[in-house]
Amino acid sequence: MRKDYIATEESTEHETEFVERYWTAVWQQGGGAQGQIDRIPRKDEYHIMAPYMAKLPRGARVLDGGCGLGDWTLAFAREGYSVVGIDLSRRTVEQLQARFPEANFVDGDIRHTDFSDSSFDAYFSWGVFEHFESGMQDCVREAFRVLKPGGMLFVSVPLDNLRHAVLGNFARPRSVEGRQRFYQYRLTRAELARELAIGGFDVLEVSPIHKRQGVLRSLHHELGLPYDWLLTKGLSAFIAPLLPGSLIAHMVLAVALKPEGGAAHGG
Repeated sequence: MRKDYIATEESTEHETEFVERYWTAVWQQGGGAQGQIDRIPRKDEYHIMAPYMAKLPRGARVLDGGCGLGDWTLAFAREGYSVVGIDLSRRTVEQLQARFPEANFVDGDIRHTDFSDSSFDAYFSWGVFEHFESGMQDCVREAFRVLKPGGMLFVSVPLDNLRHAVLGNFARPRSVEGRQRFYQYRLTRAELARELAIGGFDVLEVSPIHKRQGVLRSLHHELGLPYDWLLTKGLSAFIAPLLPGSLIAHMVLAVALKPEGGAAHGG
């Protein structure tokens, strides 16, 4: 797994406090919770999830781990699932509860939740498991515990793609003194599969996603093209379909199964 660091003001705050503060600020700067659910069916994640979710009965219990602005929680609730969105950002959860009282949002840490053992039929989490420096296993073990035997886990993390691997071999070591701190891990497809298998899951598929976003980032970081230029957006739309996901995709998504008869790991 490859570590990424982020520039920040010097701070002695605990990692959990930093993660909550950082993401709360990001979401507030973007306007906060708005319920933008119409775009969800167009997402790569949805296309992979849909065939599996279709096998669940109407009203099946689903957990959105690290729900952020709540769009996915709201989208699946509209489709008839009993969805709970949990997030570390108390301010964001308060806004979600106020704006969408018909939905179910709670604040909490996905590494240590108050949910009962074997209480969910499915669990999905987009870009969250990678943000804790101790590694993914606390998140994986808790997901295993709260899922029912036969329950499905869908999880995405940043992909340590071939572009990152090549650039990483030539990049100068980054100083982490003073104004930088751990931000996230990047994982290869094999590393993500291994993390889930260590936690007791049967891994069904692991797929690179968000190729266009990966191309956008490459055009910006390697060529200096601004994200919002029409040229940059046009090039990314043209190039992304031509490249393999292992080379350029920004994220990787795994689908895993808690085996029938699987005992909860931890408490």
